[in-house]
Parts: sequence; structure tokens; C-alpha cells
Amino acid sequence: METAINQTFKTKATKLLGVNKEDAKISKTYLFVSFVILLVGGFLGLAQGLNRAGLLELPSWLNYYQVLTMHGVFMLLAFTTFFTFGYLYAGLSHELGGLLPKVRKFVWTAFASKIIGAVLVVIPILMNEASVMYTFYPPLKAHPMFYIGLVFFAVGMWLCNVGAFIQVANWRKNNKGKHVPIFSYFATGINVLMFFALIPVAIEVLYLIPWSLGWVKTVNVMVSRTLFWAFGHTLVNIWYLTATSAWYVIAPKLIGGRRWSDTLTRVVIIALVIMNITGGFHHQIIDPGISLPVKMMHVFMSLAIGFPSLMTAWAMFAVFEKTARKQGGKGLIGWYKKMPWGDVRFLALFISMASFAPAGAGGIAQTTNQLDTVVHNTMWIVGHFHLTLGVTVALAFFGISYWLVPYISGRVLTPQINKLGVIQTWIWTIGMIFMSGAMHTVGLFGSPRRTSFTTYGDHATALGWNPYMMAMAVGGTLLIIGVILQVYAVINMMFFAPRGETEFPIAEAEENASPTPYWTERWGLWIVVMLLVVAMAYVVPLTEFIVNAPPGSPGFKTW
Repeated sequence: METAINQTFKTKATKLLGVNKEDAKISKTYLFVSFVILLVGGFLGLAQGLNRAGLLELPSWLNYYQVLTMHGVFMLLAFTTFFTFGYLYAGLSHELGGLLPKVRKFVWTAFASKIIGAVLVVIPILMNEASVMYTFYPPLKAHPMFYIGLVFFAVGMWLCNVGAFIQVANWRKNNKGKHVPIFSYFATGINVLMFFALIPVAIEVLYLIPWSLGWVKTVNVMVSRTLFWAFGHTLVNIWYLTATSAWYVIAPKLIGGRRWSDTLTRVVIIALVIMNITGGFHHQIIDPGISLPVKMMHVFMSLAIGFPSLMTAWAMFAVFEKTARKQGGKGLIGWYKKMPWGDVRFLALFISMASFAPAGAGGIAQTTNQLDTVVHNTMWIVGHFHLTLGVTVALAFFGISYWLVPYISGRVLTPQINKLGVIQTWIWTIGMIFMSGAMHTVGLFGSPRRTSFTTYGDHATALGWNPYMMAMAVGGTLLIIGVILQVYAVINMMFFAPRGETEFPIAEAEENASPTPYWTERWGLWIVVMLLVVAMAYVVPLTEFIVNAPPGSPGFKTW
């Protein structure tokens, strides 16, 4: 009897406070691992930046391409994946009444699979047997352990996807005819997109394992590249969609406002899910094996992704202005003064959002054949990548951490850590302006990417790049300071901050809003539409690559 009463009390307390200890442990573990990875990946990035500037000579046992590969794998794949699932599962638990026991098993099994996969990936890189960069497509050939590790990591991601689907399906079963709560709707879209994006890269990796073992002599490079970028492009946009969830759902609550149109929000999610995978070909726009009509088709498919982003920009600034004017803001731009610029939770989200304007514009430029030909193999691409992932995504994740970590830890954000967070946000932003700005500029002057330091025999053109390389080093130094401050803040909020209750800040929909149409809940329909669009994009070129296959390539080890 006493046990039953205690269990009932725990259930009611969890529902009231929105924190389930078992679920919080999941998110806490995922987030802790993600920020440890961020710290290691940050130092690897600093080593690259200093080496490119000629300020650091790497030791004989560690070459530039090992560092480049680990930095990419750590930051793009591991840091983002662990953070995203820690964040999403905290929200699913909060909105849907706690995770189901079988979902918890899925998520812990996924965690183990991803850790095993990460270890298997890192070992051959450290052995200098897998310096193939994070893109890892042939003809560069890694040790078989590298590809097997990627399989384990992908399986872990899939298990997390399935766990989220089970959780949402259970809620819908018990709440027939109701709309899935908005954060959980974002989580559904993110997991749907990730689940299907993993399929092509899983096929590629399974295709490469026999090749890496020597069972198959050659491999079709065009098929491999195409399968990778169907995933690689989408992966970046999965992290973008994760950041977008905070813009739409969290930011309005932080400023004391309400969410803009619930219907528009859900339509943006659907559009991003349907159109994203098809954008992969713009990474291959200068590949010689792709016909011009296919390239043209994919230019339009890539540009289409910009429309939901423009809808997001309009909706978010409408929320900011509307809320600020209610709080007394006046003038054409004077209402900006009413925004809580001293609150790191908002500041980081706002800068991440604002940075997507130049980042998105750069991406649009790269979908154009002529412009992409100029910049494709230059540092411009690295600058674009750091602007999108390093500012838009990373700063959003940092901003989220300042309320999410206290929430799952049963602690509070102190004024001291908030102030430290504001300083960290500006250091990170300034560092990325230096580094990404220098990368964009020197890329236009022809400096190649994916190379270690060289002056090309003191060639005048190469020597002209040196000031920009120094700016990159300055930016990288500021960024590692930002990383250290961020990790310190997370550890403090997770283990040492004062005990207390922190809200999971989900904004309510606007008052007197029109009812959201129920067709937005027809995920089966939207998945079918997505698969049809993917088929339009990939069936013809992949058939060409297989039927009229170029000569297969043996493996190469260039390091």
C-alpha cells in the first residue's frame, strides 16, 4: 500500500514539475558526452587553424589529415547527434508525460551502440589508417574498423529515431483527434528526416566494407559520392531543424511572447522534411559524371529549401516585434531595445538565427554552377560550413543548454553563469566572424581547402593569403576560449549550481488563432510525398551511374 502511494505521489510530482528523474538521466548523459566531445573537437580545430597559419607544426605521430578527419567526425557527427537526442528526449518526456519504459531501453541501447561506434571510428584514425576526412567517400580507403564503427553509430541513431516514433505513437493512440504538441511535432519531423537520410549512407558504408576488406577490388565512386551527400547535406539540415525548433518554440517564451501561427510552424516542418534529402546534389554540382539536365533539376530542388527558411525569418521577427511593442517598444527599429539582450538564453538564439541570413545566402550561391565552380574546392566552403554549423547550429545549442541543463539537473541558472554565458556568446561570435570571414575571403582568392600549411615555394599568390590565415588563427583561438567557457558553464549547471526548479520554456500559441488543420498530422502522407520527391531526384542519376558505370576505382591511401 505504501509503495503504491509513493508511486502515485512520484507520478503526480513528475507531471506537475515536468521532470522525470529516469528521463532526465538519459538527457543528462547524452548532453554530458556531447560537451566532452565539443571540448576535444575544439582543440583539434585549434590545431588545424594554427597549422594552416604556419604557427604550429604537428608532431610526427599526428598528421594534418588525422586531425581534419577527427575534427569533422567529432563536431559534425558526434557532438550534434548526442546533443540533439538529449534535447529532443527531454522535450518528449516533458510534453508527453514521461518516456515509456521500452523507449528508455531503446535510447540506452542506442547510446551504447553510438559509443561503441565512436570508439571503433576513432581507433583507426589514431592509428593513421583512416585519414579519409569526415566525408569518407572513395577512392580514399580507410581501415574496415572505421566503416564498421559508422554502422554501429548509424544503428544507434536509428534506435533513437524508433524510440521517438513509439513515444509519439503512444501519445496519439491515447489522444485521438488531437494535435501532437508542438515540440513533439518538431521532434517527429527531425526523427523522420534523420531516419530516411541514414538509409543512403548506410547502403554506402555496407557497400564499402567488402571493398575495404579486399573482397572487392574496385568501387563505383559516383554512386558512393551520391549516396553520401544524400545523407551529408540532410544531416546539416537536421541540425538546422533542431535549432529552428528552439527559435519557434523556446525564444517566444523567453521574451514573454507567444508563438506565431501554429499552422505555419507545422507547414515549415513538413516542407523541410519533404524537400531536404533532394538537396544533396548541389554538393556534387561540379562532378563530371552528372548530366546538365540533372544538375539543373537539382539546382531548383536545392533552392526550394530556402522557402521554409524565409517563412521562418518572417515569422520569428514578427513575434519579436509584436512582443516588444506590447512591452512598450516604439519606432521602426526602436522596439529592439525591449528584447532581453542580457539573457544568454535569448541572445545566443538570436545571434544563431541572424547568422543564418548570410549563411543561407552563401548556400544559395553554391547551388549555381558558375559560382560554385569558382569556390567549390576553396576555403570559401569551409567558411560557409562554419557559419552554418558553427554559428547557426552551435550557438542555438549553447543557448538551449543554459536552460536545458539546469532543467534536467534540478538546478537553476545563476546570474554569474548567465553573465559568463553572455561573454562566451560574444567571444564565440567574434571568433567565428574572424575565422569564417577570413575563410570566405581567402577562398575567393583561390586558397584551397583540405590542405595543411604550405607557401607553394613562396609563390606570390600563396604569400598573399597569409594575413587571412593569421585571421583564421586569431578566430580559432577565440573559439577555443569560447569552448572552454561553454563547457565550464555546462559542468557548473549540471553539478554545482544551486538546487531549484527550472522551467522547460515552451511558448503557447497566439490568442484567437485559427484552428490548425488536421492534415498537418498525416505523417504517412508526408512521408510518401517525401519518398516521391526523393525518387524524382535520385532514380535517374543513380540508374545512369550504375548502368553506364565509370571504371571502378581501387582504394588509395594518400597519407
